[in-house]
Order: sequence, then structure tokens, then C-alpha cells
Amino acid sequence: MSLVDLPLLPLGKGRDLDAERGVECPGDLPSASDPDLVARAVAAKEALGERVFVLGHHYQRDEVIRFADVTGDSFKLARDAAARPEAAYIVFCGVHFMAESADILTGPEQQVILPDLSAGCSMADMARLRQVEDAWDALADAGIQDSVVPVTYMNSSADIKAFCGRNGGVVCTSSNADVALEWAFDQKPGGDAKVLFLPDQHLGRNTAVLKMGMSLDDCVLWDPLQPNGGLTAEELQGARMILWKGHCSVHGRFTEDVVDELRVKHPGINVIVHPECRHEVVLKADLVGSTEFIIKTIEAAPAGSVWAIGTELNLVKRLADAHPDKSIVFLDRNVCYCSTMNRIDLPHFVWAMENLVAGNVVNRIVVDEDTEREALVALQRMLDLPGRSHRD
Repeated sequence: MSLVDLPLLPLGKGRDLDAERGVECPGDLPSASDPDLVARAVAAKEALGERVFVLGHHYQRDEVIRFADVTGDSFKLARDAAARPEAAYIVFCGVHFMAESADILTGPEQQVILPDLSAGCSMADMARLRQVEDAWDALADAGIQDSVVPVTYMNSSADIKAFCGRNGGVVCTSSNADVALEWAFDQKPGGDAKVLFLPDQHLGRNTAVLKMGMSLDDCVLWDPLQPNGGLTAEELQGARMILWKGHCSVHGRFTEDVVDELRVKHPGINVIVHPECRHEVVLKADLVGSTEFIIKTIEAAPAGSVWAIGTELNLVKRLADAHPDKSIVFLDRNVCYCSTMNRIDLPHFVWAMENLVAGNVVNRIVVDEDTEREALVALQRMLDLPGRSHRD
């Protein structure tokens, strides 16, 4: 379906179930004002016992995270689920690509549930399989496909991971992106190796320049909405990193001028950001690292220290509440939650859990066997990388 084929619906009126995920829930969705929601969630979880394992991503709302058996980043949570084979139901409070990863890594008898199917990821959605296949064909037309290794960030759909699996590529996290790139460049002898980095341009650029010693001139940006990605054959041939034009809608908001303002307002402030932030912001930060790195850094920071954190606001607020002896501020002038992550609210969680108690499996996420097999190839290549933890 092309963009022009999509139905145009008046705002707030009508819906297209073929084009939209999660626009309705079969049965009655509890009201957000129901005063018994917490008690209902507690009762449902107790009734299910060890048959259910609840995963809560760091960016989830507090009202949901309180019911998580484990919290963490996406790949950690998927592996935690795989380590609990006795759990028949994996309720993933996160977004769609995370639930796909959990389905790939868990046993066939386990069922992964996403409480709201509309909890997607704008970054993952910026790289569609057909677009990536078209780009791959264009690389062949430019005479460089044989020199290119695809590397996809964990924040991508299962079919993009599978594309990398069948085309000699690998998955990476924000913690091991440099190791994954080193591996990728080693796959093509002769010094002409290139990487197609999907779908987050900022993680790819920051890793290439700040950790791999490349220059910005070594990187070109492939725009899937432009003919031939908006690049000439000569530009593709001269590049080492072909960055997909995708980004995180939260981390992409942070700007270097806010860093400057905070340094004036709070002399001695420490700025820590996620590598999904724009290159200009990362250059101005004191520390750059994954979500787990940010959490551990704040936990280990001395009392009285002042921090500005450039990552999702639910986590920043949770860190501020957990460490009242430190001054923690958000690296943005405006409130900015991850809108899709926030779709997993308490009413959807209660609805999914109560359906499981009643024997109804709702919103199950299933990755087909072929996609799962090929995605596992790329994931296993990542797990085989030397000497780096596999954290998002």
C-alpha cells in the first residue's frame, strides 16, 4: 500500500482496521477513572501466578512499571523472558518490536502479549522492509552491494533483523554498536567495506565518528523517501557508513542550545545523554551511553552532584525520585514522554491480564517461522561478538 492509497479519515471519526494497530480492544476496556484498577491488576496477577511474567521497559509509566517482574531495556527483557520457560504468558509492557524480540527468543509454547497493539516505535517504523530491499537493490546498481554489510539497531522490526540475517549482517545495541561495526568491516577484505546502518542515523553517526575514528565525510544519509536515497552513485561509492534516515522522536528533540543554557544556569552540571541524540548534542555532553549506563552512572554519582539527562522523561523522573540527594533535571524545555510507549497504561494492562485470567489470549505477538529463523541468525552474530555486554 502506498501513501496515496491510505484512507483519509476526519480527525476523531472513523477507523481503518487494516491500516491501524490497536484502535480497538475486543470486550470492555476499563475506564482510566476506575478507582479499582490497581486492585484489579493485583488480583489478576495473583490469579495467574507463575503462569505470567510481566516485563517493564524503563520508559514505561510508573502505574505500569510497579507490576513488572523485571525492568530493563528491550533486549535484556527479551532474554529475561527466555530464561523463564515455565511462564506460559509473557506480558511485555513496551513497544511492538520489543515484543517481537521476546517472541523470537522464547519457546514456541510461550505466548507474548502486548497490552496495546498501537504501542509501536516511530524509529522502527522509519525503516520498512520494502524500503530497505529497494535500497539494497540500489546499492547493487551502484556496484557496491558486495562490499556492504547491513547492521541494524535492536530498535527495528523483526523483518529488518531477518533482512540482516540473510544478507550477512548483524544486530547491535547502543552498548555494542562499535563492536558490531568492527565485526562488519572485518567481513569484507580489501579495505573497501561499507556498512548500511539501520534505522537510527544518530547512533550510527555517533558510533562511527566518536568510537571508530571516522569523519563525518565518511558518512552519507540514505533518505528512503527520495529517489536513490537522495544520493549519487559516486557518493555511495565514496562512503564508509550509509546511514538510514531514521531517528528516535524523543532523543531527537534534545538540542545543543539547552545544554548551553543549563551550563550557565547550573555551573558544574554534568550532562549525560543517550547515543540516539543528535551528534551536536552528544559532542556537548560530558557522558554518552545506553539507558543502563545512564542509570548506573546516576546511582554511583556522589550526593550533591547536579545532572542533566537526555533520555525519556519517565525514566528521568524515576531517577530523580529515587535519588533525592542529587539534583536531576531533564534536558529539554518541554515535557516529552515517548508517546507510543505511554500507550501501555493501566487500563490496557488490566484488560490484558483479566483476559488471560478468563482464558482469552489477546494481542498476541507472533513472528512467522521464516522471519524468526533469519532474525535469529543476526541476533546470534551479535551474541557471538567479543567482549561487550549486549544492552540497549
